[in-house]
Amino acid sequence: MRRIYVIRHVAFEDLGLWRALLTEFGAVRYFQAGVDELAPCIDDNPDLLIVLGAPIGVYETEQYPFIRDELKLIRRRLAQDQPMLGVCLGAQLIAAAAGARVYASGVKEIGWGSVQLTAAGERTCLRQLATSNYTVLHWHGDTFDLPADAELLASTALVKHQAFTLGKHTLALQFHVEADPTGIEPWLIAHACELAQAKIQPSELRSQTAQLPDALRTNSVALLRDWLRQIEFDR
Repeated sequence: MRRIYVIRHVAFEDLGLWRALLTEFGAVRYFQAGVDELAPCIDDNPDLLIVLGAPIGVYETEQYPFIRDELKLIRRRLAQDQPMLGVCLGAQLIAAAAGARVYASGVKEIGWGSVQLTAAGERTCLRQLATSNYTVLHWHGDTFDLPADAELLASTALVKHQAFTLGKHTLALQFHVEADPTGIEPWLIAHACELAQAKIQPSELRSQTAQLPDALRTNSVALLRDWLRQIEFDR
């Protein structure tokens, strides 16, 4: 059975809409960053590593020393071109591990909204977002420079670098397509201070979530399935 290891930083930022599909391919094992030892993520050589999001920055290694272990792990997988998917902080960690700068963007991009795909993005699994009008969940204040040899897949008006591929088996997404709209409430509660600072009302996000197109859920799963097929994980 294939091993799918997932580094999770906060409980509510989990695999969400992707979990059911991934369990079809193998055994999913979560590792809690800052609590669990990450050595098995190297020693066991899992078939796929997924690094999820968190409300911390890649550059905060003094405050969160475990980030160094994550970067070491990601560098190793990049060097060996092993399958890896990063979301939000995960994407930023991949960028940093590849030698790119990660820094505060100066804006808070929070809420359900669109992305603009590049020509390259239209040829990837991100094309699955098309019928839901590219609606994704944005929740970040950091950005990154594009790593050398990476291919940009998506942008927004506020933050240019939203998604990229690196090598044949690595996908990095600054935004959330895995987030389950039915689970938005923990996000609103856990990020209460951040929302207040950004002058965003939880009721506004709750209302946005209630009006999301039905295609969002289907396309999220189709996107992941498409990527797994692209990297030949389905064989």
